Amino acid sequence: MEEEEAVRSRFKRVCVFCGSSTGKRECYKDAAIELGQELVSRRLDLVYGGGSIGLMGLVSQAVHDGGGKVLGIIPRPLMGAEITGETVGEERSVTDMHQRKAEMARHSDCFIALPGGYGTLEELLEVIAWSQLGIHDKPVGLLNVDGYYDYLLTFIDKAVDDGFIEPSQRHIIVSATNAKELVEKLEEYVPVHDGAIAKASWEVQQQEQQEKQQVGFNVASAAAASATTLQTEIAL
Repeated sequence: MEEEEAVRSRFKRVCVFCGSSTGKRECYKDAAIELGQELVSRRLDLVYGGGSIGLMGLVSQAVHDGGGKVLGIIPRPLMGAEITGETVGEERSVTDMHQRKAEMARHSDCFIALPGGYGTLEELLEVIAWSQLGIHDKPVGLLNVDGYYDYLLTFIDKAVDDGFIEPSQRHIIVSATNAKELVEKLEEYVPVHDGAIAKASWEVQQQEQQEKQQVGFNVASAAAASATTLQTEIAL
């Protein structure tokens, strides 16, 4: 059964955003481990922010223990066991938080957010906004553990009601209360784009032996050889 699920899967790698804390409730820890085990059961590899602390450590360890591949992407200033703990699997260092998000997105086929704080919300909302703009078609999932994200979903519904988010864009976010249901919904996700944005291209180029790396929108060309750029051209 597991082999059949792996063959049918749309994805190879799943990016998980989550807290560097485990939170105060056991259900958050259980959800992180459950998600890791669900990825393993579907032969899906993990991309995350690196380290071994908090929910980040639990989900990455669960995938690693199950034989899955783990890629941790972490800014150089945060590297070190005394700050984030040791990354299981492969660790890739980047210059800053902006490049970290770009690299996590580039290496992933979909996104899942577990409970977390400011950093998790920032990462989640950015990939939602990229989807809204048509920069990517990758599904975005919210693991709403015991109602943790209820208020966020209520806020988004309010934004739709008040005309700040198009009704079709509300469906960018896929949510579920458990890992199995969420991954199944992500597998079935069909992107819907409004006619306002005709096309967008997301292009990431990486060259070795770089001193400076630049990540941003509307970058037409690299400023110098051996630079990493995230180029997004949006035709309205």
